Amino acid sequence: MSRRYKLVIAYDGTAYSGYQYQENAASVQQTLEEVLAYLDRAPVRAFGSSRTDAGVHARGFVAHVDMAKPIPPENLVRAMNSRLPDDIRVMRASYAAPDFDARKSAKGKEYRYFLYNGPILPPHLAPYWAFQHKPLDVEAMRQAASRFVGSHDFAPFAANPRREIGSTVRNVFSFTVNKAGPRITFAVRGDGFLYKQVRSMVGYLVRVGRGEERPETVTELLDARAPRTARVPTAIPRGLFLWKVFYR
Repeated sequence: MSRRYKLVIAYDGTAYSGYQYQENAASVQQTLEEVLAYLDRAPVRAFGSSRTDAGVHARGFVAHVDMAKPIPPENLVRAMNSRLPDDIRVMRASYAAPDFDARKSAKGKEYRYFLYNGPILPPHLAPYWAFQHKPLDVEAMRQAASRFVGSHDFAPFAANPRREIGSTVRNVFSFTVNKAGPRITFAVRGDGFLYKQVRSMVGYLVRVGRGEERPETVTELLDARAPRTARVPTAIPRGLFLWKVFYR
């Protein structure tokens, strides 16, 4: 009889096409499943809490797996990490209820985006921080970010996922913009996010910070519910982290 496990995973997404398996490209899911198959001596699916884009990182990604061999969670963590590449780590493992689903059971997610706003980006930050050398109006970005909070149709801030989706309405619980010296952190929590929604919202906030848009135009775009245009840029992936997934 198999046991279900909940895995909390951190990874550097630089070398991967994203979490989800893709043909002819390295993915985090494929890498995890190869290690799990070795340990279980049979194919194992690692069902993820979300799809992350190529180059996006994770600190608290969640997956569930069903293992035929009974392995205590702490031993599973050690066994997986001893075989995984250095850019993927299982941070925690625990037994899960048979009906636990990493994606369907999630009640919310937090993403954080890191932006270095100074004349020169230190090289050691380059894999994990986006860069903007022009001064940004942080207060204007805060005002704009607050306008994303609530239930809205986020079609103007999402890209075409090239797959069938249902509603484009999502609920954003909070969206903060914090600055410490040249380091700006965007933190957004919601019940779920559309394809490239977080990067699109951050990209637009940077336009507001540069004075190219006013904070109130966020509301105008959301109320219009029009498809996304070139007016909404997509922030580069390397600054984005899936920070945490929330469950009951």
